[in-house]
Amino acid sequence: MVTSLNRAVSTPLLYFFILGDILGAGVYVLVGSVAAESGGAVWLPLLTALVLAALTAGSYAELATKYPKAGGSAHYATKAFGAAAGSLVGFCMLAAGVVSVGALARAFAGDYLRALVTLPTIAVVVVFLAALALLNIRGIKESLGANVVATLIELGGLLLIIGLGASVVLRGDADFGRLAEVGTEERGVITATLAGTVLAYYSFVGFETSVNLAEEVKEPRRSYPRALFGALFTAGVVYLLIGVVTSATVPTDQLASSSGPLLEVVRLAGGVPEWLFGLVALVAVANGALLTGIMSSRLAYGMARDGLLPPVLARVLPGRRTPWVAVLVTSAVSLVLALTGEVASLAETLVLLLLVVFTAVNAAVLVLRRDEGEADHFRVPVVVPWLGLASCLLLFTRIDGSVWLRGLVLIGLGVLLAVVNAVRTRRTRPGER
Repeated sequence: MVTSLNRAVSTPLLYFFILGDILGAGVYVLVGSVAAESGGAVWLPLLTALVLAALTAGSYAELATKYPKAGGSAHYATKAFGAAAGSLVGFCMLAAGVVSVGALARAFAGDYLRALVTLPTIAVVVVFLAALALLNIRGIKESLGANVVATLIELGGLLLIIGLGASVVLRGDADFGRLAEVGTEERGVITATLAGTVLAYYSFVGFETSVNLAEEVKEPRRSYPRALFGALFTAGVVYLLIGVVTSATVPTDQLASSSGPLLEVVRLAGGVPEWLFGLVALVAVANGALLTGIMSSRLAYGMARDGLLPPVLARVLPGRRTPWVAVLVTSAVSLVLALTGEVASLAETLVLLLLVVFTAVNAAVLVLRRDEGEADHFRVPVVVPWLGLASCLLLFTRIDGSVWLRGLVLIGLGVLLAVVNAVRTRRTRPGER
């Protein structure tokens, strides 16, 4: 029997969920990568990415309050374009989430952990994913309670970097001229900015996972927009400050060549042990995996309830009222990915997969405008989803051809699932056209 989920998520819990998912582990390597693509003006692609992400976030805010269901993006696409589109969008979102959890599990067992202790990678990955699955099954409130603590640690680490950068500035060792350096030897100003924006855009995604909690949020029509835009604004301010202090304090070449760019600020400022950021990074990785795991399991549950995936995934644990089958299945797939060693190549397709999802969501807002949905739901001006569509098309053009090749394989599997669901729907409803 399918049971509804427990409405136990308050506005503060949802805010920290979204903030923790946006901040995530990516910020700890983001600045160096953006500097390599765009030059010293790291703040510019960060600001551009924030604006583009806010457009699609507006579309999510409208749909999440209009249709507060756990299926999220897949549910919206189903209502707007039918089961086949819902299958494709859901599969792309689910694939991105499961691969992300696997990649983060692998990252947790990597260099940051080895800076503290040496343990077998396989054992770490298995224990790590098992612990996340048990926490997820135990309950959404417990999971998000852990997220609040982890997010505060992540945010505290980033604020520490901002403070250390400010100390370097105050002692006169910063170069603010680098903040105006846009472009590289290979790229002009516009091309370089857009190349950096694609990387920076990846750091802002994460807000889309929160719509899968809409069915577990208290008063979603009031809570969701506040939590979403509050978290996006908070992350944007922190990222811009990180971009400014790192670029002003660390030479661009040094920043671009570093795999731990924030650690370069720690070294220049002094006074803080370097191992501290190993711990902070581990917390960030674990928190990102927990939140993405929650999203993946809720998405699988929602798709199963909508008839897009096997119904067994919609089973809910009595008492806890958490989708335990969906949690176990998505965790198992993430484990396989983490142990195969192929996660790194698949992870590069995450942005492409999410852009497919975002395109469908922005289009769904326009198609569903005539549907009343929940009373008094949040609405964005009609220009917002149109601009969101344009932003997705722009970013599609900046994705490398090799990533397209890998991504099209996964999208092809999603299309196959969509065809199967479409055929099944026609067979079960022979009188409909």
